[in-house]
Amino acid sequence: MRSENKEPARQDVFDRIFHPGSIAIIGVSSKGNVFGSGIFNALVAIGYEGSIYGVNPKGGEYCGRKLYRSVQEIPEPIDFAIIAVPAEHVPKALEDCRLKGAAGAEILSSGFSELGTPEGLRLEREIRDICSRGIRVVGPNCFGIYCPRSGLTLLPGPDLSRESGPVGFVSQSGGMSIDFAHIGKWMGVGLSKVVSFGNGADLRETELLSYLGNDPETKVIAMYIEGVEDGARFFSVLKDVAAKKPVIINKGGLSESGSRAVASHTASMGGSSRIWQAVMSQSGAIQVGDLWEMAEVCHAFSLLPERAYRNITVAGGGGALGVSACDTAERYGLGIPMLDPAISEKILDFLPKPGSSAKNPIDAANPYVSPQAYREIFLHAAQDPRVDLQILVLLLHHYKPLAMGFGIDFVKDIAPYREMAEMASEVSAKTGKPLMLVLPNFRQGMDSLDIEELIRDTRSAFLSRGIPVFNDLVSALRALSHVAGYYAQRSPGGILKKSVDPISAILPA
Repeated sequence: MRSENKEPARQDVFDRIFHPGSIAIIGVSSKGNVFGSGIFNALVAIGYEGSIYGVNPKGGEYCGRKLYRSVQEIPEPIDFAIIAVPAEHVPKALEDCRLKGAAGAEILSSGFSELGTPEGLRLEREIRDICSRGIRVVGPNCFGIYCPRSGLTLLPGPDLSRESGPVGFVSQSGGMSIDFAHIGKWMGVGLSKVVSFGNGADLRETELLSYLGNDPETKVIAMYIEGVEDGARFFSVLKDVAAKKPVIINKGGLSESGSRAVASHTASMGGSSRIWQAVMSQSGAIQVGDLWEMAEVCHAFSLLPERAYRNITVAGGGGALGVSACDTAERYGLGIPMLDPAISEKILDFLPKPGSSAKNPIDAANPYVSPQAYREIFLHAAQDPRVDLQILVLLLHHYKPLAMGFGIDFVKDIAPYREMAEMASEVSAKTGKPLMLVLPNFRQGMDSLDIEELIRDTRSAFLSRGIPVFNDLVSALRALSHVAGYYAQRSPGGILKKSVDPISAILPA
C-alpha cells in the first residue's frame, strides 16, 4: 500500500502531467500492432501539438519518425511518459523516465496486483517505490489521461473532442472512461479532464478528487470507483469538495457478485452498500446507478443554472406522456402544479382544438404545434411564480408521415427544429426560467434512419444554444431531481446545511 506520508503532487507537477510539452512513449513497435503504437497514433490523430518520442530497444522507425533505443537517448527533457511494455519491464522503464526528469507517467500495461499473484504484487510494489523517489503515476492497468485542451487522449481515443468543458471524470475503469468520453461528445457533456487510474498504485481517487476540486476548469466532478484506499481520508476530501462543486459517483461492486468482479478487475474490494449510502448522504455527494445516469446528471449540472428547482411545466407530447410526467415527477420529488386558471385560459388560445389541455401538463394534442405557438405557451406558463423550469417534449417521428403526405423526400425539410431551438433559447432568456428538451424516439427501425438523423440534428441545435436535451422524461426528471436536491441542501455560501457526522472509514481497497 502507498505510504500515507507521501506529499500530494504540486500544482506544477499536475500542469506538466495534464499539459505536457513533450511525451515519451515506451513500447512503440515498428510493426504497429501494440498499445504503444496505438496511443502514438491516437495522439497524432487528435492533434497533440507537443513533441512525441517513440521508444523501442531495437530502434528503427514508426510512421516516418525515429524510434529511440532508450529514454535517455531522447534529445530533450520530457514532461510525461506513456509506458506500454510487458509488466516485467515496467519498473525499469519508469525509473528511466524518472531519471530523465518526467513529472509523471501513465502505465497502460496490465499484469500487476489485479492478477493477485506474488509476481504481480511485487511489480506493483516496485512501481510505488519508484514513485516515492519523485515521479507520479497513473495506473497501471489503465487507459490513461484525456485532456481536450492539451490534446492528451485515452488509449483508443483518436477521435475524441478537442473542445474543453466543465466536467472532470475520474475512473477506476478504462472502458468506463472511454465510453463516458464518447457519450459526452454527442450528449453535450463537455469534459475538462478524464483520468483512468486502473489499479491506482500511486495517483488515485482521493488525490485526483482533491485536484479537480481546486481545478478552475472543472465545475462538475464525476467518479467511477471500485475500491477506496483510505476511507477516512476519502470521506474528508469528498465532503470538502462536494460543498464547492457537484460530485457524482457511480460505485461499482456494491453487490456480492459485483464485489467479486471488481476484485479481478482492479484488485479492489467493492464495499458495503449501507456504508456507501451513508457516505453519499453525509458528504453531500450524489450517487448514481450506472454510466448513463452519471452522464445525464453531469449534462444537467453543466447546463442548468445553479438553483433548487421545485416545480415545472411539461408541454408537448400527448395525454399519456403528461400522466407519466406527473407520476415520474412525484417519484423524484418534483412538482407539476396546476397553472393559474387565468394563465391556462391564455395558453389555450394557442393550442390546437379540440383535445388539448392547458392545465399542466400542457397537452398539445397535436405534434405539429408551431414554434411561435410554443413561444407564447411557455412565456405565459412562466408567469406562474411557482414554476422554476419548463420542459418541451417533441415527438419528431410524427413529421415523417406528414412529409410523405406532401411528397417531401427528407423529413428534415419539413420539421421546424431550428426554429424550435431559437424559440427555446429566447423563452429561457426572457423568463429567466430554464427550458429542457425531451426527444423520445419510438421509431428505430431501418426504415426510420432519417428520423434518427432529424433527432441528432435537433439535439445539436438545442445544445448549441445551451439547452439540455434528454431521450425520455424519466431521464430528464431524474437528472433534474439530482440538481434540485444538491442545491436545495446548500446555503447561499455553498455549505451543506445539515450537520455532518464523519464516519470512521470506508472499506479499504
